[in-house]
Amino acid sequence: MNVFYQLLYYFQKRGFEVCGRIAERMGIRARVVRTSFIYLTFVTLGFGFALYLFLAFWLKIKDLVYTKRTSVFDL
Repeated sequence: MNVFYQLLYYFQKRGFEVCGRIAERMGIRARVVRTSFIYLTFVTLGFGFALYLFLAFWLKIKDLVYTKRTSVFDL
């Protein structure tokens, strides 16, 4: 059981933050988005998980392309 909690803590600490970012964008709680992904995964037999991974990949690429610069001289 201890390994399970260590794994859970790892994913909570260093996850992709997909649900949090979607919730922030939509103005709702991250918990609602997480449970929606869980229900979607069970109902569609894995489509929700595939969608989650796609969004994680998309957000990572977006962060790499659109970096916020504080000044013009940061080029």
